[in-house]
Formats: sequence, structure tokens, C-alpha cells
Amino acid sequence: MSLYQLNMAAADSRELLFLPLGGAGEIGMNLNLFGYDGRWLMVDLGVTFGDDSTPVDVIMPDPSFIVERKSELVGIVLTHAHEDHIGAVAHLWPRLRCPIYCTPFTASVLRRKLAEAGLAREVPLHEIPLGGSVDLDPFQVEFISMTHSILEPSALAIRTPVGTVLHTGDWKFDPEPLLGDAVDFDALRRLGDEGVLALIGDSTNVFREGEAGSEATVREALTELIGESENRVAVACFASNVARLTSVYHAAAQHGRKVALVGRSLRKMDESARENGYLQGIPRFLTEEEGARAEPNEIVLLCTGSQGEPRAALARIANGDHPNIVLEEGDTVIFSSRVIPGNEKSIGKLQDKLVRAGVELITEDDHDIHVSGHPARDELARMYSLIRPKIAVPVHGELRHLHEHAFLAEECQVPHTVVAENGEVVKLGPGTPTILDKVNVGRLALDGSRLVPLSGPSIRQRQRLVQNGIAVVTLVLGSDGGLKADPVLALHGLLDAESEEDQKLVTKARDSVRFAVESLDAGSRKSDDTLLKETARIAVRRSLYSTLGLKPIADVQIVRV
Repeated sequence: MSLYQLNMAAADSRELLFLPLGGAGEIGMNLNLFGYDGRWLMVDLGVTFGDDSTPVDVIMPDPSFIVERKSELVGIVLTHAHEDHIGAVAHLWPRLRCPIYCTPFTASVLRRKLAEAGLAREVPLHEIPLGGSVDLDPFQVEFISMTHSILEPSALAIRTPVGTVLHTGDWKFDPEPLLGDAVDFDALRRLGDEGVLALIGDSTNVFREGEAGSEATVREALTELIGESENRVAVACFASNVARLTSVYHAAAQHGRKVALVGRSLRKMDESARENGYLQGIPRFLTEEEGARAEPNEIVLLCTGSQGEPRAALARIANGDHPNIVLEEGDTVIFSSRVIPGNEKSIGKLQDKLVRAGVELITEDDHDIHVSGHPARDELARMYSLIRPKIAVPVHGELRHLHEHAFLAEECQVPHTVVAENGEVVKLGPGTPTILDKVNVGRLALDGSRLVPLSGPSIRQRQRLVQNGIAVVTLVLGSDGGLKADPVLALHGLLDAESEEDQKLVTKARDSVRFAVESLDAGSRKSDDTLLKETARIAVRRSLYSTLGLKPIADVQIVRV
């Protein structure tokens, strides 16, 4: 099916379409579209974060497909406030300019992001009460309360003339949620009894047997560990896990300690939670400055940076350049978080620095100090028994997760499964579900204050700079075309200026450039700058490749005197 046919299908044939532009075949960057009768509904608009392979911090899906159809976009519905579900809103909303719908806590978190982007008064942001619904013709969307590692996660029952879709968002079945609503099992049972066409579901933990576990277990473990420490304790966790904040508070209070928040994102989450009445009975957390002045055996420092992020609080503390907080020999750092795949190196480096400073480390490998917010296999099977969909479409996972989820859904007697990656257009109904076509998808990088294609020339060139360095050659020529001095080479990210051996390589590269330039005829040297630059560029790259095995970006400057 061509894009023209796709447009006709959405506009005329009354087919219900599902199109992921992010989050299918990867974990993060969630952007999902549902199409029917010439109208589109977006669910979530998130980011992911750069790693060693990318020279940028924030990456998000390219929304070009729906931007071209923004007049047909009825709105954006957000399932919860994690960055991989709402982090791109402030960056991409100016291209979409449509209403946004979410629960009150998610709205509080999003408002702060919109204010920082100067969009607070522009974006029509509508709060939907927990368990509420909104009519976005031809889609009727009901919010169903779930549990996760953040407040107010909601599954979405999306009702259409073709049938009802349950988009689960991120979820688990926490038997003892310590903060926020419990799972609305009545709503899930009612939905299953009404009949569900398709379940679009979280695949993150499909390889994990059993259940994800409860926050109550974590609170018990933290209470025990903090009680065993005689000195300062720091706890690193995901800032968005407000239930974990309360667990740290109660664990600290059991041993006469107060808690200080160290990190901007923690303070923002604290503010958003209190705005919505979630931290009643918990006194104000201490500031960083107050935490620094407290006696070591009377304080717990709750820190950002559990994933080794270089700008987060814990990394700055480990580097010794935090303005307020110091960790010393005999202190303890508890990593109350999991290692997100891809962050192993950064976390390892951070933990090495802490150990070098004499700090004791405790991780989830040692104690039950973290539980996942995503469903393991038993929870997925229970969800399928409640909902009994005709179709399962796994999302929120790498390709291996999606295929395993599809296999599990088949074991749970789901009649049809469809594994679709980003850009693949799935027809959910009427009739047999199938992949109709694939539309173009891409990635945008936040480069400073600009959004640029991740595969574009500026990012590609920066990656080459990181991998191979840069060589700048300056040629000074007289009116007769002859060199007035040796070529000047500036090599960045290639050689050690203080090494005698490396200086020999610089001399060799300079001589190669001079020989290549002087081999040109006088006429070319006098008037053909293009040929001169290309000759010098090739010469310096060949020389450095022969000696270093690197092909740096080469820039040639010509000065005529």
C-alpha cells in the first residue's frame, strides 16, 4: 500500500489503523498513532537519552508523518509522566499545536516543562480525573488506573466504531502500592466482558518470570540497610518514583534521620506530588544546604544520578565538584534502581569513583532495594485473562521482546498477534489484522537549543570528529604561487603535543602536505584554490592514516601574501 493508499484507507474505508513512530523495536521514545475515518489520535510523545554512540543528550521520534496531517490530529493523550512518554512534548508541540489530555499529576509535571520552554500559556492542557474519560471523535478514551513506578499511570480504553483497543501504557500489578491508586481491576474486568478488539501492550519484562514485585518490599530493605549504617547515607533512585521518595523518608525516620533532596528533578517531582495531595503527613524535605550541615548519622541524602548521568547530583558528588555535598570514607551509597541497558559503562565509572573515595556501595544485586515498574510474565498472562483481546500488538520493547511477547500472547489463547516495528502501519480491523505498509520514520536530536535530524550532516560530522579528530592545515603562498613558509598543522584529538614521538608524526604529515603542494604546477598554485585545498586535504589524511590508522576531518585554509 502506498502513502496515497494509506491516506485513502484512513479517510474512506473506515479501517482502524495503528502506527507506532517510536517505542516499537526499542525501549523509549514512545509515540503511537491511531487512525480512523480521516482522523488521528496520538498516545504519548517521549524521548530517549544519548549514549556513547551519539554526541547528543536527548533524542526523540521524528513526527513528520503526523505533522503533515496535523489538521487531522484530534489530540495527544498521555499515559503517565515518565520522560520516555512525555519528554518530547515541549519540543514537538509547536509543530503539532493540538490539545493534550492527561491526569492531574502528569499535568503538573508537564506544566513545569512547558513553562521552561515558554509554552505554558499556549498549550491547551486538559486534566482528566483518575478513571475519567474524554470524547475525541471518533475516539472515546477512558483512563483506567494502573500501578507503575510513577504516580497516576493509566491504561487507555480507546473505543471506536470498529472496536475497543486497550493501550496499556507502562504498568504492573503491584499488590501493595504505597502511594497512589491501586489497579482498577473492576474496570479491566468490565472491559474484558464488553469485548476488546486489540491490546497494545508493554513488553519490557517479558523475559522475566513471575511478577515484578511491590514497593513495600523495597521499603523494608531500605529500613534495614539505613539502620546498619553509622555514617552518612546517600540513596540514588529515579527522580520520578515518588513512592520511593516516601519509602526513603519512612526508612530514614525509623532511625531518627532526616532526608535531603539533592538534584533539581527530585525537587520538581516533590513539588508536583504535593500539588496533587500525595505527600500528606510527610514534612518538607531538607534542602541540599541543610543536608550538608547535618551530622552524618542524622541525614539521608536522596540523590539524582542513579544511571551515571554526568550532570546529575551523584556524579558531581563523586567528582568532588558538587557545591554542597561531600561523601567520605565510611559513608554508604545505596543504588535503589536498576541498570538501564546501555548505561553499564557510565554507572560502572561512577561506582568506581565512589569506591576509590572509600564509600560502601549497595546495589540491587546485594539486596531487594528496587522493583521494576513493568509486568513480568505472570502479570502479562493475568492481563490477557482479564481482557481476552482478539489481537495482541506488543510495543515498548526491542524486537526480541516483541517477538517473545507475541509468543506469550499466543500461549494465552489470543487469536491474532502482530509484531510491528516503528513506521509499520497495522490494520486492526475490520477483518484480519495485517501490516499494510511502512512509512518513513526518523530521529531528531536536541542539539543545544535546535532540533536536527540524528542522521543529518551536522551530527554525522560530530561523530566523525569524536572518532577520528580534526586536522587544520594553513598554507601561506606568495604571488608566484610558492609556499612562503612550511604548512602549519593544528591537530585536534589526534596527538600529544608534549610527546617527541608524536611531534615526529606532525613533521611527517607537514612534509607530506608541502611535497604534494609543491608537486602542483605553478599556475594551479597561483590561481586554483579548490585544487590546492583538495591536494593538501588528501595529503594530510593519507599521512595520518598511514601512521595513526585514522582519517580525520581535514580543513585547509589558504593565505595569499
